[in-house]
Amino acid sequence: MASASAFPAGLRLPAHKSEALAPAIAIAPAPSQAIVSLDQGSGRAALPCVEAGERVRVGTAIGIDPETRNRVLHAPVAGVIRAVEPRVSATGTGHGLCVVIDNDGTGDRDPALEPIDDAERMPAPQWIECLANSGVVGLGGAAFPTAVKLAAALAREATHLVLNGAECEPWICCDDALMRARAPRILLGARLLLRASGAGHCTIAVEDDKPEAIAALKAAFSSQPDERITIRAVPAVYPAGAERQLLTTITGIEVPSGSVPSQSGLLCQNVGTAAAVADFAVTGEPCIRRIVTINGSGVVRPGNLDALIGTPIAELMAHCGGYRGTPERLIAGGPLTGRALPDDGIGLTKAMNCLVAASTLDLAPRGAEMPCIRCGNCANVCPAGLLPQQLQRSAQAGELEQAGAWGLLDCIECACCDYVCPSRIPLTQRFCEAKSALAAREERLRRAGDARWRFERHQARLQADAEAERRAFDEARRRARNDGAS
Repeated sequence: MASASAFPAGLRLPAHKSEALAPAIAIAPAPSQAIVSLDQGSGRAALPCVEAGERVRVGTAIGIDPETRNRVLHAPVAGVIRAVEPRVSATGTGHGLCVVIDNDGTGDRDPALEPIDDAERMPAPQWIECLANSGVVGLGGAAFPTAVKLAAALAREATHLVLNGAECEPWICCDDALMRARAPRILLGARLLLRASGAGHCTIAVEDDKPEAIAALKAAFSSQPDERITIRAVPAVYPAGAERQLLTTITGIEVPSGSVPSQSGLLCQNVGTAAAVADFAVTGEPCIRRIVTINGSGVVRPGNLDALIGTPIAELMAHCGGYRGTPERLIAGGPLTGRALPDDGIGLTKAMNCLVAASTLDLAPRGAEMPCIRCGNCANVCPAGLLPQQLQRSAQAGELEQAGAWGLLDCIECACCDYVCPSRIPLTQRFCEAKSALAAREERLRRAGDARWRFERHQARLQADAEAERRAFDEARRRARNDGAS
């Protein structure tokens, strides 16, 4: 096991993971009612392909991709569709369309679900097509469709696959628990992802403070040796698991700004995604469950649950002993990058790797914002190599183009700068707002450009019609003169 190169910048933070890792992964019971959001956390909503009153089985498609028409969302339980309606959700707007399924308790499985025994021998395009209908997405939190990433990697002849087991944010430990308990499935998933992407080598990156996970992977590797796969430790520094930073740490290749990893011959997938790919091949069951960490001082028994997508958060908390008092905040994700949820009636999504029931013991008051003192702490810890103080000045002044020039879109929103700012400036929030404003501005410019193009085309057509009419008139007059002369 090779040692990783030093990770640039970042923070060493208290992990807060040992209590949740103490018990084994528990299987959460199926919910009596599944609430499946059509936006599973990627920001892109599927189109419902079922209606209220319709009966579905486990694995039946209930949502399709609006462009490709692939089956991307599946019923986690068997039962009757109670409603397809807007509900409170974990999306950016706080509301989204959800498919609500009343579980009939039969567990009937869709007969179309069959194992894919020849997945390791299947041609890559055919295997990617199968995965496109499996609903497997990035389970590290982004929920980006795995098949799309694989297709891009195959088209650009990627050479190196990195499986991300560098679970660096405090409180989150679902990947650590997965690697300890199901390492053989991760290795099978690595081989299947190599098959689909065409890459020749895979590195499984694990933080060096996870010796149990590393030992489990090495033990599985000894029984399933594959010269294409290596296991490598990376420093336990936040955010070592950020995609671009991890790829640079492992390969030494820096993905250029404005580019994607596949353009540099690289592909990064989460270890949970690899296990989900393997589960799909072995069982034929689409991505209808994930492991989620339940943590924080506000829950009685922290732990990791293997839970069905759509299970209400309240039921997951109840399975872990319920709340200890009244939590100060319920957070989907980690304390630095997570999103506060309005209530616990929201269904589990594929993007939710952790749910933190945070009490006042976990959350220090932010305090009043003060002027920037130009200390440079934010720049020292920024893993993307940016100058947050300059970004802040441009964002505050509404100078979006200048903020873009300072690398606004390269900000990975890790909140390291927030954490070390002595002036308590909400830098990450400002950068997110500036990104949204910049995207809205670019959309307005695009629409204006489209409108200008349509106007100019219309004017050109009018001019061409007028010119054609003038030529026809001149020709008619010329013929009339010639007829009169004869």
